[in-house]
Amino acid sequence: MTTTLAKQECEACQVGAPKVSEEELAQLIGQIPDWVPEVRDGVMMLERVFKFKNFKLALEFTNKVAELAEAEFHHPAITTEWGKVTVTWWTHAIKGLHQNDFICAAKTDQLLD
Repeated sequence: MTTTLAKQECEACQVGAPKVSEEELAQLIGQIPDWVPEVRDGVMMLERVFKFKNFKLALEFTNKVAELAEAEFHHPAITTEWGKVTVTWWTHAIKGLHQNDFICAAKTDQLLD
């Protein structure tokens, strides 16, 4: 199922675009089981921690996520540490989750292949 999400393209999202509903959240999160919905400052986000053997591999992955973000014109928070990268997707314009976030999370998962 992640493959299906990963094949989709992000759509331009502006203030006022609909956030995913509770039903959509339940359906979409099932397609990206390694991601966790988190609420920070009242904003729902998707987060996943990726583990690596060292800092160099973590940095290489960070750069791949950055390239994905630029290609999709949708930008996450990325925290790079020794052996670990935390990626957090949400849609800034609507202060919450949009289908774009799930698409980008699925595409982020594919960067490991």
